[in-house]
Amino acid sequence: MIRINDVGVPLDFSFREDDLRKICAEKLGIREKNILSVRLVKKSVDARRKSDIHFTISVELEVINEKNVLKTGKAVGVQEYSYNIKNVTETERPIIVGFGPSGMFCGLVLAMAGAKPIILERGGDIDRRVKSVEKFRRTGTLDTECNVQFGEGGAGTFSDGKLNTGIKDFRIRWILEKFAEHGAPENILYLAKPHIGTDKLREVVKKIREEIISLGGEVLFNSRFCGFDTDGDCIKSAKYTRGGVVREIETENIVLATGHSARDVFEILRDKKAFLTRKPFSVGVRIEHLREDINRAMYGSLYRHPALGSADYKLAVHLPNGRSLYTFCMCPGGYVIASASEKNGVVVNGMSCYKRNAENSNSALLVNVNPQDFHGDDPLAGVYFQRDIEQRAFLAGGGNYVAPVIKTGDFLSGGLTENFGRVRPSYTPDTAFARPEKYLPEFVCETLKLGIVSMGKKIKGFDDPDSLLTGAETRSSSPVRIERDSVSMQSVSFRGLYPCGEGAGYAGGIVSAGVDGMRVAEKIIDRLRGEV
Repeated sequence: MIRINDVGVPLDFSFREDDLRKICAEKLGIREKNILSVRLVKKSVDARRKSDIHFTISVELEVINEKNVLKTGKAVGVQEYSYNIKNVTETERPIIVGFGPSGMFCGLVLAMAGAKPIILERGGDIDRRVKSVEKFRRTGTLDTECNVQFGEGGAGTFSDGKLNTGIKDFRIRWILEKFAEHGAPENILYLAKPHIGTDKLREVVKKIREEIISLGGEVLFNSRFCGFDTDGDCIKSAKYTRGGVVREIETENIVLATGHSARDVFEILRDKKAFLTRKPFSVGVRIEHLREDINRAMYGSLYRHPALGSADYKLAVHLPNGRSLYTFCMCPGGYVIASASEKNGVVVNGMSCYKRNAENSNSALLVNVNPQDFHGDDPLAGVYFQRDIEQRAFLAGGGNYVAPVIKTGDFLSGGLTENFGRVRPSYTPDTAFARPEKYLPEFVCETLKLGIVSMGKKIKGFDDPDSLLTGAETRSSSPVRIERDSVSMQSVSFRGLYPCGEGAGYAGGIVSAGVDGMRVAEKIIDRLRGEV
């Protein structure tokens, strides 16, 4: 198998197999009949020059006389990847706490190994969860156990379903294939920035759950983890509440894949004297522009070309005050969504459906927060810092989960006009005009002001006075790390406890969380087989 990288093709290129064969034959200087098979493995938009926007692709091929072709230097050899899962015999069943990406892929690998995991999820299944989230967005009635943060699929289910990641790991391909196998669009296997979309991801996670169950696993919804017992420093059992009753399951292996919004789990661990450390995280707002404006800024005169779709961006600026501002979880053609999980706090996030065709595009604008920025030595000080911002945002909006919003022009000028311009907010249940200084620390507001102006020099119109800033974005990453051994992936405090994914401080996004869940599953399988 060989690969040709970085091949430029026009926007109108068909991507049919015959056309791929033709362009590959031209690049390699061989006859088309010498190409045995061809597969598109990467596709991205190159918009660095507005006068020459095109696709850049990579293609994998099987060819006759592969060694001779490689000698030309026009292609590279590639190895077919494989992911093999060891089998386990009937044994004590592992417990997974949380059914987000890390818990889901940990559970899938364990189920495929024959370990029959039991997964505890405090929220509801996806159907109940959709109803709960839609009710909250419509009426401001929050279910603290079933919402954007808690429930089947985790917080990522109500996002853009972005699958791009900065990590390098052979397991990524397996995750993408599993998503596609369970109903995600096939193009996630080759797009440089793949996404599934909230609407499609809902059905995908349901089908993965069904496979886990078909392999002997269990998924218990509305089951809130409430603690564990130990024998010395070894895990002995897991406890959870369901239907108001505390229940207990004996096990020697508990995976904590709870996500970073399960703050009560951090409290349980602190009370158990588990080794927790404070870690950097970020806070800020969501910035919202008209989708057409972002498309025009990124693609110029070709911004309406049907092959391009809605434009995305990724920005980071380092500023004179020593801070940095960066965009995160950019949602082309999406919505700013109410994402609270605690009473009397406003939290925002971004969400897009697969078509990404809503009127606005939005992104988080985030400022790094370091442990030195908040007081005290409590390992949960970062949690309290986040919660204070969320509660202040709730008050700034006037209550009932109304989000504080301001036009970017007003924020930069120091004013506050209570009328919208060209951009209308997508957040529901409602918004109210308020300056970010009412809920964000001074250093965050200063960095936002400096950074937005700087970003406006990188993308024309990014600092558009009519664009909107909606707060508060506080849940981009965990403020706590549950320390674990780098080899065994077990907690340094309790043998058999496996901190996993974003909430434990070891991942950032759907794919990296899924990879971390797979790695933890592999360690548990080795333990169940007596190999460690």
